[in-house]
Amino acid sequence: MADLPQLADSIFLTDGGIETTLIYQDGFDLPEFAAFVLLDTEDGRAALRRYFESYVAVAKDAGVGIVLETPTWRASNGWGAKLGYSADAVATVNRAAVDQLLAIREEQETASTPIIVSGCVGPQRDGYHPSEWSTPEGAEAYHAAQIQTFADAGADLVTAITMTHTGEAIGFVRAATAAGLPSVISFTVETDGRLPSGETLGEAVQKVDAETDGPAYFMVNCAHPTHLADTLLAGDGWQDRVRGLRSNASTMSHDELDVAEELDRGDPADLGARYAALRKELPKLTVLGGCCGTDAGHIRAISDACLA
Repeated sequence: MADLPQLADSIFLTDGGIETTLIYQDGFDLPEFAAFVLLDTEDGRAALRRYFESYVAVAKDAGVGIVLETPTWRASNGWGAKLGYSADAVATVNRAAVDQLLAIREEQETASTPIIVSGCVGPQRDGYHPSEWSTPEGAEAYHAAQIQTFADAGADLVTAITMTHTGEAIGFVRAATAAGLPSVISFTVETDGRLPSGETLGEAVQKVDAETDGPAYFMVNCAHPTHLADTLLAGDGWQDRVRGLRSNASTMSHDELDVAEELDRGDPADLGARYAALRKELPKLTVLGGCCGTDAGHIRAISDACLA
């Protein structure tokens, strides 16, 4: 963990809402919200490269580092099977995803813009309303194969995005520890600042830390800053473990976003200002990016506001 440069005090950016960008701006059809299917075609791989390079350009302009997440939120064996992928085929696309980002790093990393490659892992079930809650043991067994593939492919760390409850988060961290990779847990919260499971963010962070060797840090994604600012600012110490924020562009709830037919880009300048206001109170909040509805323009606005 000590080798992760985003654990220092400097700002690191991340990318934004990859699936919403690819669907609404680039016109791709992503079954089950699965961006990894684009790795199967030349056109798809080119679109992914353009996507990631647009964020590297923002980071270079700002002179800061960036964490790039592989487009593999749905590339686990369970979701892969729904899309007709065997376990071997799922492993192949996970390796290809890491290879692409390592190639971008080789070409574009500079001394002022280090590039960190993270293997992105998504929830076993629905990211908003899971049909059931995972046990730590079940989650560890489910996520182990994807995490081991990332370790073998040379990812710097693994990040679980849109975790809805602590059982799955605990199992994920244990699987990452077994594979020898640093891990990051990114919880999602509803408009009341609580996880979909009903757990408070503070309860979730402290429980995962208590029942594992601890992830490198925590994040929150797929929620607008208005949904979680009060929760973070009212924390009694645990909030220092939350180093990353990947917010939605929209203030809508998960239920509203689920049925939305048009992309809500929100107000990038306002989003950036809200990030900057949070950082004034929470200086350990250093890993800054976006989720649904955000694109490189939002990340530039966040970077400009926080570095001003």
